[in-house]
Amino acid sequence: MPYEKTDDRIVLKHPRGATAEILLFGATVTSWRARERARPGDPIERLFVSSKAVLDGSKPVRGGIPIVFPCFGPPEHPDHVKLAQHGFARNETWTFDRVVTDNDAGVSVRLLLRPNSTIVKQYTKDFQLAYIVTLAEHELSTDIHVSNPSPSEALEFQALLHTYIRAPANEVSISPLLGKLYIDKTEKSLEARSTLKEEKRSGVDVRTFTDSVYEDAPAKLKLVGFTTLTVWNPQVEAGSKIGDMEEKGWERFVCVEPGYVRGFKKVGPGETWVGQQVLAI
Repeated sequence: MPYEKTDDRIVLKHPRGATAEILLFGATVTSWRARERARPGDPIERLFVSSKAVLDGSKPVRGGIPIVFPCFGPPEHPDHVKLAQHGFARNETWTFDRVVTDNDAGVSVRLLLRPNSTIVKQYTKDFQLAYIVTLAEHELSTDIHVSNPSPSEALEFQALLHTYIRAPANEVSISPLLGKLYIDKTEKSLEARSTLKEEKRSGVDVRTFTDSVYEDAPAKLKLVGFTTLTVWNPQVEAGSKIGDMEEKGWERFVCVEPGYVRGFKKVGPGETWVGQQVLAI
């Protein structure tokens, strides 16, 4: 069987050894294991999840690929004023819908989130989220579909995949971002945090506390629909203050987060927007 489903999660399995695990809570991908292309061997974990992460559905998961919707950071849109930081998608239990594909190339499943009694107390807009996770031998694709069922009102939102890549943080270099404009959310003043800078580095590192939102996500990246790329690592300065971060956990990951978080995406009545990320070995 290409997948296993329990009460709280789904495990995808590829015949050549790759696996992925998705919690129904938050539709959070918590594991992706795949072999190296050039060197045969056992599958290697590609995502970081803190050993202190809470996995019982009481709070968002610290690691993996949490889904941010309909706001990124503290809410700024009038429709979002009652929401907590990063919205509600990562805090809600999603519904397993169906298997989308199942063949030798890979397996994919579809999860759904619609308004429920908890959501409508804080967010009154109608919506449907569909999340399709596809596992191939050397790739993991995560596609978020945001549909607006309203016959008359537009839906405005932000969306982001908060991807924690397992890597030695002090050694990674992220490219191609040279020449891209970005905001630096680690700046002390509101004015400085809102001022666009131009990236001068050919390879971006995260050896210091980094929280940068790049405009015009590079075409080289395997993205669809997403227009921004956030690079985040708290390092000891901020990481030591995060309660569910394991000791020196910030040394073991870099967050590279495709999104639509500069301004708001507007989807008309009856329309659907799709944001896709493809991670490849």
